[in-house]
Amino acid sequence: MEVFSQDKSTDRKPYAAGRFYSADKETLTRDIAVLFNNCKKTPQENHVRALIVPHAGYVYSGKIAAAAFSATPKETPYKNIFIIGSSHVRAFNGASVYNTGDFITPLGRAKVNLNIANKLKTENKVFRFPVDVHLNDHNLELQIPLFQYYYTREPEIVPIMIGTNSTKLIRDIAEALRPWFTPDNLFVISSDFSHYPHYNDAVEIDNITAEALTSGNPEKFLTMLEENSSRNIPGLATSMCGWTSGLTLLYLAESDKDLEFIRIDYCNSGDSEYGEKNEVVGYHAISLVEKNKTKHLETESSEEFSFTKEEKDIIFSIARNSIRSMLDKNKTSPLNDIHIPEALKKQYGAFVTLKINGNLRGCIGRFISTDPLNEVIRVSALSSAFEDPRFNPLTKTEFEKTDIEITILGPLKRIHNPREIILGKHGIYIKKGVRSGTMLPQVAIENGWTVEEFLGYTSRDKAGIGWDGWKSAELYIYEGLVLEENRN
Repeated sequence: MEVFSQDKSTDRKPYAAGRFYSADKETLTRDIAVLFNNCKKTPQENHVRALIVPHAGYVYSGKIAAAAFSATPKETPYKNIFIIGSSHVRAFNGASVYNTGDFITPLGRAKVNLNIANKLKTENKVFRFPVDVHLNDHNLELQIPLFQYYYTREPEIVPIMIGTNSTKLIRDIAEALRPWFTPDNLFVISSDFSHYPHYNDAVEIDNITAEALTSGNPEKFLTMLEENSSRNIPGLATSMCGWTSGLTLLYLAESDKDLEFIRIDYCNSGDSEYGEKNEVVGYHAISLVEKNKTKHLETESSEEFSFTKEEKDIIFSIARNSIRSMLDKNKTSPLNDIHIPEALKKQYGAFVTLKINGNLRGCIGRFISTDPLNEVIRVSALSSAFEDPRFNPLTKTEFEKTDIEITILGPLKRIHNPREIILGKHGIYIKKGVRSGTMLPQVAIENGWTVEEFLGYTSRDKAGIGWDGWKSAELYIYEGLVLEENRN
């Protein structure tokens, strides 16, 4: 067990940079852009809950890893990414969660959710192992530059290394993680598949392994691993180097019949111009999707929503005080639930828009959220002020001149005819496969667009499916209640 005094407040520095991928930021950005431009795109109608992603050098497995992340939307709905791998460095009787700082890559800082990491460690003995097992292992790090490049806004991460091959302890790890195995978190299992058989044997073994894993049956998966080992295939050291991490996911998913594994793409190192055919490593991209998530997006509710003057005052107080606290104290102020009206505890999406002299200064929000409205407003206000990539962080001087506009988003309604869209009243949400995008109701009026232009710009600029892509996509409308701050 770990002696907790060993945990110093330190960031995890790059280990794989210059070995498995370029250590130069510009070169790495170009390399990853090529991977995502050339990878297999597999539009899916369902919400992705987990991915199995390879972790070899990008020249070998990068296009498969990019295909995995491409199965999720760039404008990610996830709060956190749990990156789970099996230790290549050391065996120990449990798991290690990195809780002493953030992960650093050439593309910047990947923020670790220390609240979750510390909670896992303090409340579960199985997680109380040293963080130094993370320092010289590449398998979690390889995932981070990919989603740093891909996602428009990075979720926080929870890096977990598994050191045991005890199925009992792995089930304990899964049960400890279960409270966070929810639709608003993405679980990324970092693993390659077969190691060192001949090319043809790898293709066969990797197909058998993937078939057993995607069955969703932990016992079938474990039986397959034993059978593969007993076949004495020349060169085969393992069917899946991260099988303990894959088993963790199987234990998490086995009780949910609405979850389904989908194979996305496959290759092995022999398919790379840098690889040989005699000793190869296999790479699968596999997703775990929630089959009925699309149904969850739509509600037939036509419930009108509105807010009293007192509720509006609280809404703007939350937004403005959150920004002011960060400017003055470099920290956020916690909300006191006792003073939050029930109307602000409902699960609405919201966007916070900042303007100075009528000019946009920041606009970020959540379209769909499982958090209460008050929390969405607090987080979106901070993001609009300090994280909108189009602008520098807001300064104290600018803040005094800033006007705040908040758009509360009502429930979605599926439509089948664009004539149902009322400009100025309805925002639109377009979804085609894994691509989706939205524009708020006021955008069409501010730009003087027709309905067709509203659809075209949203389809092309937000969903990324081309000007006419909306014609073969799912269309939703929602009402947006625009609140403007009264500062008199």
